Amino acid sequence: MVHVVDDDAAIRDSLRILLESAGLAVRTYPNAPLFLDALEDIHGCVLTDMRMPEMDGLELQQRLNERGLRLPVIVMTGQGDIPIAVRAMKAGAVDFLEKPFSDEALLDAIQRALAEGARREALEHEACEAHRRLAVLTSREREVFDLLVIGLSTKAIANELGVSPRTIEVHRARVFEKLQAHSLPELVRLAMAAGAANPAGSFGESC
Repeated sequence: MVHVVDDDAAIRDSLRILLESAGLAVRTYPNAPLFLDALEDIHGCVLTDMRMPEMDGLELQQRLNERGLRLPVIVMTGQGDIPIAVRAMKAGAVDFLEKPFSDEALLDAIQRALAEGARREALEHEACEAHRRLAVLTSREREVFDLLVIGLSTKAIANELGVSPRTIEVHRARVFEKLQAHSLPELVRLAMAAGAANPAGSFGESC
C-alpha cells in the first residue's frame, strides 16, 4: 500500500492514477494530520510532499518516528527544498524526489520503499516472536541466557552471578528446554532477533 500525502488535489489524483496503473494499492490524504489520524494497521510506504500547510513532510516524518512507526517515507521536494530533503534523509526517509520527476523515477523509488517496508516488517515480526519466546524465562534464567549469548562459560557465569557452576548448569538446561533450542548458535540468533527491532512493532501494535 502506498499512502500519498499532498495538499494539492490534482497531484493526489495524478499520483493515484499512475500508481494504480502500475498495479499498486493507493490511499490518498489531503494533509498530514488526517494521515496520522488514520494510522491503524498501516502497512506499505508513505509518499509525501515536503511543503504543506498545517504540517510539512519533515514534521510528518518526525511524528512517525515519535510514535515508533517505521514506515518507509519518500519526500517530494521543490528545487529550493534540497537542504530540507537532506534533513529528512538523515531523520530516516528512504528517498527524496526533486520535482519535476519522471514516472519511472517515482515507480523505482516506490518499489525500493515497499521492499524496505517488507524487510522492516519481517524484522519486527521476528523480534516480536523472539520477545514472546524469551518471556517464558525467569529473571535468573534470563540473566544466564544473556551471559551465554555473549560467550561466557559456565564457570564464568557462575562467578559473575555468585553461584555454583552446578546451579548454572541447571539454569542453562532450563533455558535450552524452554526456548526449544538445540545449540548455542540458536540462542545467539534468538538474542539478535530480539534486539533487531522495536518489540512494540513497526506499526505501533503490541507483539
